[in-house]
Amino acid sequence: MKRREFVGSMMLAAGATACSKQSVEFDTDVIRPFETFKWNLVTSWPPRLPGLGLGAENFAERIGKASNGRLKIKVYAGGELVPALEVFDAVRHGTAQMGHDPSYYHSGKVPAAQYFTAIPFGLNANEMNAWLYYGGGLELWKEYYAQFNLIPFPCGQTGVQMGGWFNKEINSVDDLAGLKMRIPGLGGEVMQRAGVTQVTIPASDIFTSLKTGAIDAAEWVGPYNDVSLGLQNAARYYFYPGWHEPGPTIEMIINKDAWETLPDDLKALIELACQAINLDMQSEYNYGNAMKLQQLESDPNIEVRPFPDDVLALLYKLSVEVINELSAKDEWSARIQKSFFDFMKMSVRNQQISEQAFLNVRSNFL
Repeated sequence: MKRREFVGSMMLAAGATACSKQSVEFDTDVIRPFETFKWNLVTSWPPRLPGLGLGAENFAERIGKASNGRLKIKVYAGGELVPALEVFDAVRHGTAQMGHDPSYYHSGKVPAAQYFTAIPFGLNANEMNAWLYYGGGLELWKEYYAQFNLIPFPCGQTGVQMGGWFNKEINSVDDLAGLKMRIPGLGGEVMQRAGVTQVTIPASDIFTSLKTGAIDAAEWVGPYNDVSLGLQNAARYYFYPGWHEPGPTIEMIINKDAWETLPDDLKALIELACQAINLDMQSEYNYGNAMKLQQLESDPNIEVRPFPDDVLALLYKLSVEVINELSAKDEWSARIQKSFFDFMKMSVRNQQISEQAFLNVRSNFL
């Protein structure tokens, strides 16, 4: 009997000790939600730029509200804290905890990253989201960026862009020769092979460069953003489609060391906010582009034109060359390209009998 009493006492004591330990651990977890974080988010965008720039600000605002002020994010426009085209290195090295820009801005450092924004004649916005979220694209992206101490998320979509503003007519491939054009990424490499001098400058410099004749042409985004920069006052000819960026995804990159300081609920909140901005921005561009295109087409000083067929045929041929050369040089590019094109081959047929078929029919009646 005494032995049973002794064992029972030991069990009660052990239980009390366990409860005590659980209580301490629980209290620590309760205190964690009151820990606050102040982060900096650097971007490549001009201040208060509709869509891209305000998307980053909306992201920070949503995080602040949803976290009840536990995570406060200060957004910097391009050039305010770091140069507009140096977001990648700033976040990688911890100058800022977060960055928002397209991956092709740092293609010299991470060539394979271009697949995660856009490649010429590639995936449209809906297809990009399908590949990233369900086709293994995001997993590859995270694995690739881990070597740079970064964690990426899709955080913005513009939809199919425009082909660019030109100060001279493009009637054939011969008209491309000698042009100096602002066009980044793989599209810039393709244009260079077509006889164009490729230039990479931040958005804030496009208007002045185009207006003064420092460049002859420039692609930016589409009507919504192009009008906000006043590009319609710097060039006459506005060509489509944006063969080089059919569905560009904007990345949110996070310094891995900073990420690991956050509790799990704030990590989940960031991921959800990125996904929300990704959808919201695409919706904003669909509306904004339609509205501003109407304005441009009513302007007698602007000519909105399609690229000639021979120009698009040449650009497609050169795009295939550029993309295949990239995958041959870089092991990561080859791996990512395979995943990208495996999905695209599957998606093309679905697009043909759904989105494309419907739009073709609708255009017959409107």
